[in-house]
Amino acid sequence: MFDNIYGHGLARVAVCVPRLKVAEPEANATETLRLARRAHDEQAVLALFPELGISAYTNEDLFFQDALEGAVRAELSRILAASRELRPVLIVGAPFALEGRLFNCAFVIHRGTLLGIVPKSYLPNYREFYEKRHFALGISQVERSVIFAGRDVPFGTDLLFTASDVQDFVVHVEICEDVWTPTPPSSYGAMAGATILANLSASNIVIGKAQARRDLCGSQSMRCIAAYLYSAAGPGESTTDLAWDGHVAVFENGELLSEAERFADEPQMITADIDLDRLRQERMRVGSFGDCADHHRSAHAFRSVCFALDPPLDVKVPLRRVVDRYPFLPSDPALLDANCYEAFNIQVQGLMTRLAAIGVKKVVLGISGGLDSTHALIVAARAFDRLGYARKDILCYTLPGLATSKLTKTSAHALMRAFGVSAQEIDIAPIVRQTLQEIGHPNAQGHPVYDVTFENVQAGARTALLFRLANFHNGIVMGTGDLSELALGWCTYGVGDQMSHYNVNGSVPKTLIQHLIRWVADREEFGADVTATLRQVLATEISPELVPSEGEKPGQRTEDFIGPYSLQDFNLYYITRYGLRPSKVAYLSWNAWRDVKSGGWPTGLKDEDKRAYDLATIRKWLRLFLFRFFAVSQFKRSAMPNGPKVGSGGSLSPRGDWRAPSDAHADTWIAELEKNVPETA
Repeated sequence: MFDNIYGHGLARVAVCVPRLKVAEPEANATETLRLARRAHDEQAVLALFPELGISAYTNEDLFFQDALEGAVRAELSRILAASRELRPVLIVGAPFALEGRLFNCAFVIHRGTLLGIVPKSYLPNYREFYEKRHFALGISQVERSVIFAGRDVPFGTDLLFTASDVQDFVVHVEICEDVWTPTPPSSYGAMAGATILANLSASNIVIGKAQARRDLCGSQSMRCIAAYLYSAAGPGESTTDLAWDGHVAVFENGELLSEAERFADEPQMITADIDLDRLRQERMRVGSFGDCADHHRSAHAFRSVCFALDPPLDVKVPLRRVVDRYPFLPSDPALLDANCYEAFNIQVQGLMTRLAAIGVKKVVLGISGGLDSTHALIVAARAFDRLGYARKDILCYTLPGLATSKLTKTSAHALMRAFGVSAQEIDIAPIVRQTLQEIGHPNAQGHPVYDVTFENVQAGARTALLFRLANFHNGIVMGTGDLSELALGWCTYGVGDQMSHYNVNGSVPKTLIQHLIRWVADREEFGADVTATLRQVLATEISPELVPSEGEKPGQRTEDFIGPYSLQDFNLYYITRYGLRPSKVAYLSWNAWRDVKSGGWPTGLKDEDKRAYDLATIRKWLRLFLFRFFAVSQFKRSAMPNGPKVGSGGSLSPRGDWRAPSDAHADTWIAELEKNVPETA
């Protein structure tokens, strides 16, 4: 079923904070089961509970009472029996006595089976903590199994819980203090293959501690390239000397996916949909993760406890994860502003460094009045200002051809005037007509033939002129083509817009180019006149302007040929950054784009630019992306000019993020798309 997270490499987890009663195992088990049933109803496959949640954490010397120990065992048996009717793996906390010692443990339960018992590795015994008074260190134990409810059960800190029927669903469990140590047990669990790291915690609250937990758990999830689930004790724990905020959160590779209200009066449960594919892909790419795992493998061996998870595959399980429509443009205004600042300054610094290194103080730039050349001009102006170079040495040329519109030509001249750069117009029409005549093209005899040759003669004429102008003026040609065009092969190879001496836009996608210009305009970085002109450029439809028009506007709309850049940049990000299957990319895109009213939009985007796309449209343009990206355009990327990498979405430079054969085929990707993505949802 297409609308089911479990068919797309995701898994839903729940993190719970019951309302507890100190030293009342029956009430606590009842509350635990109530939340476990809720997690089952929410189609989750894992439910995490707090540390010592069956007994409560704040029992002090009551832990040594036989009555309490017996009640805890009885209630664990009740939970074990009740779990037969529940789908999620339940991870609950309880004390456990073994050979005259007491351990603070996590009980991992699934479908009536106790999969294993994990003792707490490290015990805090400082400031307000006195755990060594009651519990023994789990890290020191040599017992590998114990008897519980008449069955032999794996016991130890070396357990991984592995689903046999869900790829990459591998759980490691640690308890509270474990993650606060210099080398948390979960680090070794992750290196051994765990993708979901679960922490049962009590963790009393003091001022500032909640942020410390976020920093700690978020960084652990990033360092381990894993999901990190955290559950802290909440209402009902004793407040004799401490207080409890019931902090629960889920992180994935450094990103906070879900977090509950703290200090809630009622029991809490949050869910999050973990992207297991994404974690696996990221680990494969980060070679140092595997190298570190190899280094520690002999010292930290793990036992794998295998079980069948049996996720719900035959019903709809809609995605509850936020998927940004614009992966290169976060919807959070503050983060978007910070990203634009960094992107812009990376480009500026790159150009400054290149000019200083080669001792050149002039750049040659073709100005079309479109987005890419406009942004390149913005970068050049700021770089020259910071270097102390005169803007008159930014040599700008507008090069109208057989299809240049009055609108973009006017914008080009307005831009050059507003920035105070050297401006000149060279009409390429005579060169183009002569070339068409020399090669015997039908258009030269008056036939309205506007094929790829007709288009590329114009693109080639412009680039050839720019290079000769750079020779003549002792400057370099600044490239303007962006990451989206390179991905789709939407550029003329060699003697065309694919080539330059240095390209500041080469790893910046079209959607980010648009917003960078808007960002510069909104901040009035170059004054009111420039801002007004930039807004005019932003309002112009994207066009290569290589086919004549009958009016004042461009005769071509790029997006009619290659699809909406908003969709293609989405495809670009998930195909190249994470290597996801096309069907999963389509699934994520469908969730991001199907409803214009759901989710956030980047700030500054006009209402008329906020669109929705159905699955058929998404499928159509993704298929075209796969063909153009994998089958017909790699040779253009293999010969990319230099330019700085800007975003984590990557660069397609063969010297950077992307190396691929130029004679590959797209059949594998297209077949996967057509097999697994329906025409309509």
